[in-house]
Amino acid sequence: MTVFQALILGIVQGLGEFLPISSSAHLVLIPWLFGWADHGLTFDVALHVGTLLAVVIYFWHDWLKLLKGAITPGPSREKRLFWYLIAATVPGALIGFALENYAETVFRAPLLIGTMLILMGIILYLADRRPQARELETMRFSDAMWIGLSQALAIIPGVSRSGSTMTAARLLSLNREDAAKFSFLMSTPIVFGAGVLKLRHLTLDAINLPFVVGVLSSFAVGILSISFLLQYLRRSNFKIFVGYRFLLGLVVIILAFFRA
Repeated sequence: MTVFQALILGIVQGLGEFLPISSSAHLVLIPWLFGWADHGLTFDVALHVGTLLAVVIYFWHDWLKLLKGAITPGPSREKRLFWYLIAATVPGALIGFALENYAETVFRAPLLIGTMLILMGIILYLADRRPQARELETMRFSDAMWIGLSQALAIIPGVSRSGSTMTAARLLSLNREDAAKFSFLMSTPIVFGAGVLKLRHLTLDAINLPFVVGVLSSFAVGILSISFLLQYLRRSNFKIFVGYRFLLGLVVIILAFFRA
């Protein structure tokens, strides 16, 4: 892998992890479209660690309050939200572990990715028509588990972890900004777990310049992406992302048939 390729993939990860357009789909499609060698799932996870750092640093104040609430005796909003985030991580972690081999092979098929980009885009569009009737403070345990179950679908590239969780939150009538915030916070434990599992076998020889460039670029762009989306959703909706998903999915499906 060249430094340029690593930089492009890092930028793509930083954008796609937080925008509801599926970073995993783009990390598969870009090498497929341009004929680059497959960089493998371990490098994908390394890029996710870059965006993990981005979400931890961006929300460090929120995480401090959540952790403090979790260890402080007595009920509190922060304690409840902390355990909701942990519980919501469980379905995705279990399903991701069970289907790990499929994630590295079968699920990386361009035709499947293109189909899921369109399908989940349609579901996001329908979900986003729900009223913005609820805030994060009103979240129940059942809401967190539904969102957690939706996150498990993101093992299929094209679904999008942020897209599926924001879609579930909007179906539950959470407002757009809080749906995005819960999705971002929920990415922390599951990406951390995936990073530990995948990168525990990493050797120092594998940490070369392209590796470092990819992680740092995903981190920097990730912070900008979080800031952009939270501000954007205060005044607009998800239609632009739905349109992008539909167009990209259509292009991928057409190319997949021509290349078959």
